[in-house]
Amino acid sequence: MTNSKNSSNNSSENNELYAIAETSGQQFWFEVDRYYDIDRLNAKEKDKITLEKVLVLKDKESITIGKPYVKDAKIELEVVSHKRDKKILVYKMRPKKKTRRKMGHRQELTRVMVKSITIGKSVPKSSSKKETVKKETKPKSEKSTN
Repeated sequence: MTNSKNSSNNSSENNELYAIAETSGQQFWFEVDRYYDIDRLNAKEKDKITLEKVLVLKDKESITIGKPYVKDAKIELEVVSHKRDKKILVYKMRPKKKTRRKMGHRQELTRVMVKSITIGKSVPKSSSKKETVKKETKPKSEKSTN
């Protein structure tokens, strides 16, 4: 029985660090040293990309949930290649009208590799003060009766 327990512990150790982030209008479960296909990004191959819209971050000892995003959390991505997805067929037909339209679509994708998932320590900034905007009161214009 101890062997089965050890094997289950090994599988949980592989998922020590992960993050759920928002990109391309979708939410992805990112793990380090894995690649993902997301919508086409305007970047060249070997470029570094930083995602800052992290919703959930789990490390070895804790889980951090954002409201809506985790503060100072970053995911570093490297663009591996650009490619196109499989073709899907879109068929539109109006019954009894002899109207038919058949179209194909291939989505443009970017394959990215996750290099690192980090959460920075929040450092208090002394210079960042909230500015209050004061409304200026204008005197009412007096109408002359001539």
